[in-house]
This record gives sequence, C-alpha cells and structure tokens, in this order.
Amino acid sequence: QVQLVESGGGLVQAGGSLRLSCAASGRTASTHAMAWFRQAPGKEREFVAAISWSGGSAGYADSKKGRFTISRDNTKNTVYLQINNLKPEDTAVYYCAAGSGSSRLVDYDYWGQGTQVTVSS
Repeated sequence: QVQLVESGGGLVQAGGSLRLSCAASGRTASTHAMAWFRQAPGKEREFVAAISWSGGSAGYADSKKGRFTISRDNTKNTVYLQINNLKPEDTAVYYCAAGSGSSRLVDYDYWGQGTQVTVSS
C-alpha cells in the first residue's frame, strides 16, 4: 500500500508560481513511478506530468511543456510539481498518483486526496 498526501495549493494571481508537493508513505513508495493529474470544474481528470521511480526520466502532456516541471526526492519520498506563469485556466484540483508512469488514469493504483489551485486574473 502507498499513501499519498498533496500540499502546496492555494490562491495565486495570474503570472505567479506554485510548487506542489506529494508526500508518499508505504513500504514500496519509492519504487513507483509518480504522476500529477488535474481536474478542473466540470471537466475530466487530465494528465499533467509523470516521473520514473529513479527520477531520471520525466514526461509531460504536450500542452504542459514549458511551464510545468516534475521532480522527486526519494530521500524524502516526495514528488514535486513546479508551475510557473500560472494562468486562470490552470485552476483545478491537482492530484498525485503512484503507478506505471504512463499518461493514463487507469495505470495508477494509488491516489492522493488532491490539492486545490485557484488562479485569479
């Protein structure tokens, strides 16, 4: 079992930055690829970025390249998502997940409870 707890969300003005954190616990937490997804009101949950268990490989949704950076620190069992130049359309609940490292929701077995990011214009 892996438990995931996100933090770092909040209300921010457009153009600002946030760093989201996801603390993982459990015996096999550091052996999973990790990902960030987000879900805006009235929309489906979408893939943002994923990172391999070692941190050596990362992938992003095409529309997220450039402003989003995923990273992990396995000594702290924590995954991060840095978001720069925030836009109102980034407003969503951001979820971290542990699983295969793909962009598909079904490939992730463990999910956090989410952290709200609200971007004001």
